[in-house]
Amino acid sequence: MYKRVYWKINYKKIELILNFFIWCKSKMIKYLSKKIIPVENFTEELLDNHEECKYEKETQYMLYFDGCSKGNPGLGGAGAVLYKDGQEVWGSSQLVGDKVTNNVAEYSGLIMGLQEVFVRKIKNILVRGDSQLVIKQMKGEYKVKSSSLVEYYQQAKLLESYFDKIVFEHVYRDKNKRADELSNMALDLS
Repeated sequence: MYKRVYWKINYKKIELILNFFIWCKSKMIKYLSKKIIPVENFTEELLDNHEECKYEKETQYMLYFDGCSKGNPGLGGAGAVLYKDGQEVWGSSQLVGDKVTNNVAEYSGLIMGLQEVFVRKIKNILVRGDSQLVIKQMKGEYKVKSSSLVEYYQQAKLLESYFDKIVFEHVYRDKNKRADELSNMALDLS
């Protein structure tokens, strides 16, 4: 008799739990049947509701940077441009030094741009440059082997740590014309 009561009680609990799940299933089916998404819109629906994708709908800031050196090493210039929703909001050029390599000039352009973004308190940024070396080092895909670049790399990484979201992308020179123009302008004005 004791075992019967024990099994009967457990059966009732199991039955209650199963009934609860069956009830939940029926509610979910009703809910989901109203939310049917056509296959062609499925990806858009997912992207619209995905938290990370909301970054794309917010104000988008893009930083382009470039550096140049006449002689490599030689007279070096750096340029950086900040865009907000596709419109240029800031651009700057600076003379980097008399005997700098092209890579030092590239890093100088990146650092100059990141400093401006930092001052403006922008937390999400897309950074683009035509220096494959600098972009891949910032992404951790290449090691920094040149001792002349270590200090610049560390400064750029320190600035990178400030941002909530920062993405580095390599672009070809034809997509980086304004930053290139500014880096060359620094040499022309010297």
